[in-house]
Amino acid sequence: MEATAAAPSRARVLRAFRSRDFRLLWTGQAISLLGDAAFIVALGWRTFTLTGSARSLGLVLTFQGIGTLSTVLVGGALADRYDRRTLMLVSDAARFVVIAALAIVDGTGHLSIGFLVVIALVEGLATGFFTPALGGLIPLVVEEPGLGSANALIGLARNASYIVGPSVAAVLYGFAGATVVFGFNAVSYLVSFAFVWQTRPRTAERAQAEGTFREIGAGIRYVTGVPWLWVTISLFAFVLMFQWAPIQVLTPALVREHFDLGVRAYGLVFTAIGAGMVIGSVLVAQLNLQRRRGLISYLIWILNSVLVIVFALSPWFTVSVAAAFVRGICIGFGVTIWETMLMQLVPQHMLSRVVSLDWFGSLGLTPFGLLLTGAVSGLAAPGTLIALGASVSICIISAGLLSKQIRTID
Repeated sequence: MEATAAAPSRARVLRAFRSRDFRLLWTGQAISLLGDAAFIVALGWRTFTLTGSARSLGLVLTFQGIGTLSTVLVGGALADRYDRRTLMLVSDAARFVVIAALAIVDGTGHLSIGFLVVIALVEGLATGFFTPALGGLIPLVVEEPGLGSANALIGLARNASYIVGPSVAAVLYGFAGATVVFGFNAVSYLVSFAFVWQTRPRTAERAQAEGTFREIGAGIRYVTGVPWLWVTISLFAFVLMFQWAPIQVLTPALVREHFDLGVRAYGLVFTAIGAGMVIGSVLVAQLNLQRRRGLISYLIWILNSVLVIVFALSPWFTVSVAAAFVRGICIGFGVTIWETMLMQLVPQHMLSRVVSLDWFGSLGLTPFGLLLTGAVSGLAAPGTLIALGASVSICIISAGLLSKQIRTID
């Protein structure tokens, strides 16, 4: 009896793979996410080396964020009304065209900061349609008991991409330049398109057609009526502004100026985070948490912020990489808990809109954080600015624990 009972526990994380459609969706996303992870490293280093300024990288990332924020709410409303699979296919096709154009321009030696800004904006616009559609499609290819496994496996693909992707980017970039990395990412969108095309998800419960803006308004009213949703989304808008934005903008400068290292060390930081995120995602699926998930996730995010301070201020690169690895465990754990809670606790006809509002609300202040970080990047050492943002984030996340529903929500 003990052996029989143990087998399902060991296989719990793989449960969603019983679904053919989920296997197809997961495979396409695993390849696409690998391309994205390589692209992030190449984009950051190419922008920094093109201009030599952290401010320029902040500008590029700001416009990418503005693009996503401009379409994610509309994307959520459309995904609750129309076919989510179709929206994902259109987005993949658009992103292939955009990133392929970037590879061509970079390969011909005509890349400029202005063109990078335009590419980042358009790529963000397409991503804004893709993200809520994906969040709403997963429950249509996996039965409810397997949603924890599905989110862990999607997280596993995402997080594993941060192990392999940066290493791929560092090697390709070192030998052949950014053009090859950009081309690799473009092709990954075509592969994702092919796998999504083959899926046959169940028909979703459709939202009543009221017009896009009225449907967005209905989503907003739903979120504001659920404290654990609006409190978390609101607080993390400031956390991402003060913590994530400085990390994104200043890490290249930290690696080059503080540690006197290059693109391979920069890629290693992302690889360490990705390795930790894999472990964090798997832990959630294996533990199958059902109690006090709000409290646990908030405590995990506080620990993550403490580790950011260690990462930024350590005089030793090896210690920073170790902190990045443990940070990854926290991120993978926290994100997987959150996504599973959304899919289990939010009504199906409202899910894509809630996912879009989560993205819009959480990322809403990030463009300001990116611009602010770029503006103050010359006032102090990059590690100091990153640590300062993390310290503010600890206070913000701790304030969320004052909410009884956050502490008690399962």
